[in-house]
Amino acid sequence: MTEGGRRRRAFIGSFTAAGGPGIVTAAVRPYSGALVLLESVDGVPDPSYLALAPGGRTLYAVSETADGAVAAYHVHDDKPRLAGPPVPVDASGPTHLGLFDGHVLTANYGSGSVTAVPVRPDGTLAPHPSGQLQHTGSGPHERRQRGPHAHQVQSDPSGRWAVSVDLGTDSVRVCTLDEGTPVLHREFALRPGSGPRHLAFHPGGRYAYVVNELTPTVTVCGWDAGTGTLKPLTETPVLPGAPSGDVYPSGIAVSPDGRFVWTATRGEDVLTTFTTDEDRLHLTATVPCGGHWPRAVTESGGFLYAANERSGNITWFTVDPHTGQPRYDGSVEVPAASCIVFG
Repeated sequence: MTEGGRRRRAFIGSFTAAGGPGIVTAAVRPYSGALVLLESVDGVPDPSYLALAPGGRTLYAVSETADGAVAAYHVHDDKPRLAGPPVPVDASGPTHLGLFDGHVLTANYGSGSVTAVPVRPDGTLAPHPSGQLQHTGSGPHERRQRGPHAHQVQSDPSGRWAVSVDLGTDSVRVCTLDEGTPVLHREFALRPGSGPRHLAFHPGGRYAYVVNELTPTVTVCGWDAGTGTLKPLTETPVLPGAPSGDVYPSGIAVSPDGRFVWTATRGEDVLTTFTTDEDRLHLTATVPCGGHWPRAVTESGGFLYAANERSGNITWFTVDPHTGQPRYDGSVEVPAASCIVFG
């Protein structure tokens, strides 16, 4: 299983403060989807979330620390190499990043903001951010929603808009860039107290699915790329019954054909499968994630992968193409694993 003559690789982020090795590369075995660990690099502390540039030659990582930074790595072989010093994002606790309009955008959980850092033609980063959008607001959860907490930022499928998800304000913000500064287009409210964490778009571009951390649900939203408008439509639990305590849903993924949606839930250590039906999701099954505290779930090549932070492993599952159900196939050890991307 190769792309452009190169074998497929996975890049795994981890929390170095919890014993993680930094960024780990792995080969992806053809047909089985199994991972074979290759190299690790610890160029920045706590590279908890990663993103690959188109073409896979540059890898970007947040440094999820109190000071907060973003770094670029050249990817020419099995060990990414730091492409210049990390760039401070002038914010605390960046948890996610995405590429948009010639910039890397970071979602800064601690500060409740989005920072833009220009990307040079060779994929390296400018030495300073070009601008920042500060979120404002709060929510009804006394401990978790006293202020804004940007948890994710990404481009929409059309490439016209940047979309940021804020757990603290129960909202999704749609933005553009104005001379390198993120500028708010519109803010869209979700149910108070839901605590939206991550969003994934349907490949058709008409729907977006928001997994909520504070109430274990997924909100299905209509998405209009022409006007940059998000409209909440329905909400579906991620578990078949009422949880006994806090369960903290985390990641969400959509199948390439748009027929299935998967979520990861940490308190229950499960992956949930949904089928899609226009503006609704239907929960079909949950399966154990193969570890403890699944922080992220990723689909790639007909397989599902979970990054299990507290058990320190990446697990993979074969996905039934007819039902979307994942079947556990294997695991590799990566202490404090937090995300996995493929290139």
